[in-house]
Amino acid sequence: MHTVAVFGAAGKVGARVVDKLQDDPELELLCVEAGEAGLSALRERGLEPTEQAEAIERAGTIVLAIPDTIIGAVASEIVPQLESGTMVMLLDPAAARAGQLPEREDVAYFVVHPCHPPFASDEMSPEARSDYWGGTAKQSIVCALMQGTEDDYAKGERLARKMFAPILDAHRITVEQMAILEPAMAETVILTCMSVIKESVEEAIRHGVPRQVAYDFALGHMRVTLGMLFNFIDAEASDGAKLAMRRGKEAIMQSDWKKVFEPENVMEQVRAIVEGGEGE
Repeated sequence: MHTVAVFGAAGKVGARVVDKLQDDPELELLCVEAGEAGLSALRERGLEPTEQAEAIERAGTIVLAIPDTIIGAVASEIVPQLESGTMVMLLDPAAARAGQLPEREDVAYFVVHPCHPPFASDEMSPEARSDYWGGTAKQSIVCALMQGTEDDYAKGERLARKMFAPILDAHRITVEQMAILEPAMAETVILTCMSVIKESVEEAIRHGVPRQVAYDFALGHMRVTLGMLFNFIDAEASDGAKLAMRRGKEAIMQSDWKKVFEPENVMEQVRAIVEGGEGE
């Protein structure tokens, strides 16, 4: 039986991971938390906390479901104590890409991140259709082996599939590619653009459009636009809409906005995440 220790087991992400793993007959699950609030939250869910020292001694895999800003400090404390062959799994690429993990050749570093349920899917149940995070609805995941053997990758992917089930696909990429996806693409670009969309809806309301009308119009147009742009439907925007889009890009976006994907800019975004600030 493989022993997995989840650090941050009472947190938002850690709790989801624990929910998926706690009844797996192939795993022994250890839940690690720091602070009375986390310990109490575990006990309220009927889970007995494990001391960090015991988890380090017993676990074959350590899952760091903790904030990016403290991964470096926690990893520096626990990795030197791990048995040779132990796997350390991260749920975000920032700390790994920023060089926050201690150098130790005889442990494996594996990074996984969920894609979340896709816009277009075949989900039928109301519960799955209303699941935006994953865990009920099917989703894909991205996986990267930062260091280790092919057996380590296979072990990491098997566990990752359990943690984020049900799974559509597990895509193997590099840590560098994962950092391009997040933060650069998903947060720096997509989250920013989506927040501007939300602000535009509020502007329409401020200029007199009834709130429900603005919401219905925006969400409906977002759906059909995504369908056209990502080729889910065989259609394209009208000539007038394309003209408005070109004018909008000139008015709203910097002409060199794609520089956020350049390696030095991706690294700046990653460092800002792990340092908990704006970066340089």
